[in-house]
Amino acid sequence: MAKKAPLEGIRVLDFTWAWAGPQASLILALLGAEVIKVESRRRLDHSRLRSLVAGPLAGPDESFIFNTLNLNKLSVTLNLSQPRAVEIAKALAQISDVVMENMRPGVMDRLGLGYEALRALKPDIVMLSSSAVGGSGPERLYTGYAPTFAAMGGLAYITGRPGGRPAPLMGAIDLRVGSTGAFAVLAALYYHQRTGKGQYIDLSSAEAVSALMGDAFMDYTMNGRVQERMGNLDQVMAPHGCYRCRAESEWVTIAVGSEEEWQSLCRVLGDQRLTEDERFADGYSRRQNQDDLDEIVGEWTAGRSAQEVMQSLQSAGVAAMPVYDGPSLAQDAQVEARGILTEVEHPAMGKKRVVGPMWRLSKTPAAIRRHGPLIGEDNDYVLGQLLGMSQEEMARLVDEQVIY
Repeated sequence: MAKKAPLEGIRVLDFTWAWAGPQASLILALLGAEVIKVESRRRLDHSRLRSLVAGPLAGPDESFIFNTLNLNKLSVTLNLSQPRAVEIAKALAQISDVVMENMRPGVMDRLGLGYEALRALKPDIVMLSSSAVGGSGPERLYTGYAPTFAAMGGLAYITGRPGGRPAPLMGAIDLRVGSTGAFAVLAALYYHQRTGKGQYIDLSSAEAVSALMGDAFMDYTMNGRVQERMGNLDQVMAPHGCYRCRAESEWVTIAVGSEEEWQSLCRVLGDQRLTEDERFADGYSRRQNQDDLDEIVGEWTAGRSAQEVMQSLQSAGVAAMPVYDGPSLAQDAQVEARGILTEVEHPAMGKKRVVGPMWRLSKTPAAIRRHGPLIGEDNDYVLGQLLGMSQEEMARLVDEQVIY
């Protein structure tokens, strides 16, 4: 007997686009929710059109990143500039448990699809609105993407090389914001399960970033100290860095967090300078002389492959791991054993390897059930089966560019 997914029976009406919003609904879809993505050819999700790596794409159904961010989801095409399309969206909201969107504050209200309008139709609806800086305050209408979230959240300021410019953090920030959005929806669904009541979630992407760097805020609150960019350094641990290996393109990360690990590192490296030099006698001294310590560690790694370094140090209980590029990661034995990369058949692109669920739930497993949808691929199911539209009515709405 097949195991049920955690969110089986939950329906999500998804108006999100780009990366942050779709990441949130992707997590729900992997957990078994039926996610219906509302989109339109009038204004395509830009992740259907271009890639940060590959640039412009051949067509809206040939985007690897869109496929990855929208696995398990359904697609219905509604041109929300048309009043009839808005009516259809409202009808879908009435049979959904969750509505999600990440447009600028006020856009959904102007469309007639804001929380108050939807709550009037379905009082127990859960709605997530994710925006750059939240739905209130003097800057609420500001436009934002991942670098903006990182800048206002404070993370960009403390990321980068010492004395260098702040790092313009990119897509990973969107994915962190999306993950916090999914968590908020799960909390709201739990509340709904207990009380039968829905609620509105106002998510600030910048605040989501700030929430993940609490140590910096605590340092300022308790010590009046503003953290600065430290590159690969740690405030306490040493060595703590990224070291070049024998091949020019190979790097390895090494971090030592205790005296026991330090002694293990010394045994593996076998360099008397580490055990006899007073500069490395204790953790504080090693941190104060990190540059000199890095030079010694770097001399040792430079004569070995990243795999050799990892195996030698890990066998001694020292944290060390190669810095993988894409091909190396895909071929890693651990990645293979865990089934992290899963092959999915896509109607337009053929077989593609995608990242699978990040959890292994023994009783209610998450799973990839299908590819990211072709645009409008599920119009017949969503409009015909769920809403009971006839083929004749759908054909007419296509001609009128309501379904578009």
